[in-house]
Amino acid sequence: MINSKIATLVAHYNQEMIAFRRDLHRHPELPFEEVRTTNRIAQELDKLGITYRRTEPTGIIADIQGGKAGKTILLRADIDALPIQEINQTIDYKSTIDGKMHACGHDSHTAMLLTAAKVLNDIKHQLPGNVRLVFQPAEEIAQGAKAMIKQGVLAGVDNVFGMHIWSQTPINKISCIVGPCFASADLLTVRFKGKGGHGSMPHDTVDAVMVASAFVMNVQAIVSREVDPLESAVVTIGRMEVGTRFNVIAENAILEGTVRCFNLAEREKIIAAIKRYADHVAAMYRATAEVDYVYGTLPVINEQRSALLAQSIITQAFGESYLYNERPTTGGEDFSYYTENIPGAFALLGSGNPTKDTQWAHHHGCFNIDEEAMTKGAELYAQYAWAYLNQDQF
Repeated sequence: MINSKIATLVAHYNQEMIAFRRDLHRHPELPFEEVRTTNRIAQELDKLGITYRRTEPTGIIADIQGGKAGKTILLRADIDALPIQEINQTIDYKSTIDGKMHACGHDSHTAMLLTAAKVLNDIKHQLPGNVRLVFQPAEEIAQGAKAMIKQGVLAGVDNVFGMHIWSQTPINKISCIVGPCFASADLLTVRFKGKGGHGSMPHDTVDAVMVASAFVMNVQAIVSREVDPLESAVVTIGRMEVGTRFNVIAENAILEGTVRCFNLAEREKIIAAIKRYADHVAAMYRATAEVDYVYGTLPVINEQRSALLAQSIITQAFGESYLYNERPTTGGEDFSYYTENIPGAFALLGSGNPTKDTQWAHHHGCFNIDEEAMTKGAELYAQYAWAYLNQDQF
């Protein structure tokens, strides 16, 4: 199922891959602002003679035509960075832009997919089908995949595959479980309106602090008492803005939070419950409530045959010890929009290594990766495309 030449080719391009990743790390760009990143990818594709088109406002869709007719496999990498200040002090490729950082590893995803592109381009005459390479912007705001889909990225695609470098998974381990691996990730905003007044005269007011506090305490009962205990869900209120002065009773409160789950039916139950809790808590204190709920990402559900194919490739290419079953995470990933209607799988590439200080959580100012993981990641991209196009059961 695997092609032994792929590993040799990845090794040949390994130093170029590391250099490209470090270049991107020095020059991070925020969602839909990845102009330099897009241009750097285009420059490399031009050298390879791989045809591509730019998407708006940023991003690239490239296609490698195989030597024989067949299906089309899509390989995806995200390219955006985060508005985080890098605090790593020991690396010579630290971000050169204050307040911006590749704190989630998208620089490595881009470098790995570009390396896989070089490898697959070298063996394209042997491919019984086509490979679509997607360098996607704006994953961090869950808008990039939808933008690419609107611009036709899924046209003619039969299967999709992606991966994420993962600091909580140990180095030399790769996970691609069957079923849910990332949760849906939604945003909620709740506004309470009471009646402000002097702090010494609470009887003449409707205290928005009291209303908001009661809501925060009570809303957690949704998960413990309304969600099926065999399902996983998170309701988090992460921000509350209320009050202006120590002796003024607040009239308004604004709360922001997120909802995460793996089951879309439970998601709808949670939404209805949040609105009910807001209305009832507000009524209890003689206030009013307004709930804005924004659907974010869908759950990432790995299709069984695609995930099993990835698992088989991992064991054949790297050995049984590399296969790892990472627990599903309630983090969000807009890769879910690719797998909503097309079968595919999403893998987690282990990079956690305390000896290299790469165990920091994603989105932390000290986040970094063990670059040795990139060799396996680039090979997995290429081997998955090769294996998918060369087997019949799909």
